[in-house]
Amino acid sequence: MKSENQSWDTFFKAEQAKQYTRELQAFLDDEYAKHTIYPPRQMLFAAFKKTPLDKVKVVILGQDPYHQPYQAMGLSFSVPDSVAVPMSLINIYKEIEADLQVKMDFSSGDLSCWATQGVLLLNAFLSVRQGQPLSHRHDGYTQFFEQVLTLLNSLQQPMVFLLWGSFARGYRKLLTNPRHLILESVHPSPLAANRGGWFGNRHFSSTNEFLLRHNIAPINWQNSSRFE
Repeated sequence: MKSENQSWDTFFKAEQAKQYTRELQAFLDDEYAKHTIYPPRQMLFAAFKKTPLDKVKVVILGQDPYHQPYQAMGLSFSVPDSVAVPMSLINIYKEIEADLQVKMDFSSGDLSCWATQGVLLLNAFLSVRQGQPLSHRHDGYTQFFEQVLTLLNSLQQPMVFLLWGSFARGYRKLLTNPRHLILESVHPSPLAANRGGWFGNRHFSSTNEFLLRHNIAPINWQNSSRFE
């Protein structure tokens, strides 16, 4: 197992020396120069900046960023407050309300309040061309994502991995540490959620129950203090 003292900084320094990182950097340089890419480049690693490695309690895996203007902010499923809340996130809020009996603010899609509590909102592919989902499905991102998951899996701090949909669930094989809890369900997108399996999965209460059993402060999933 890796040292519990490792940080994202030491992880990034190690990865920067690898060939795949140089190839990915060259790809991104070209893409940002020639196309409209989301999120803004300074937000690519927002998830890691907002959630330090030693503070990670929960990991929510996404696929790639929202691909329309002003949506992507470097956190999976999250959008800035000025942007309409996507339907997948609305379904997440609905499940939180039913599961935890709390009120959610459906006018706000900014999940920074989760990230600062230890919820790593991680996309596999950190960037995307405008209007072209999965346009940055690059081998370099795949290798990077697998290295991140391998590191998280190796840590001894108990954490919960939320795998929603077939893409996220495909990474289940990398999560082998028995200290961690793996919760799986269909994706919260309207097409998948309405077929069944999303509503009633109780992932949010199950996550907090696990954290409490390990003497870790639970996540306040409520996204607005005005309802408390």
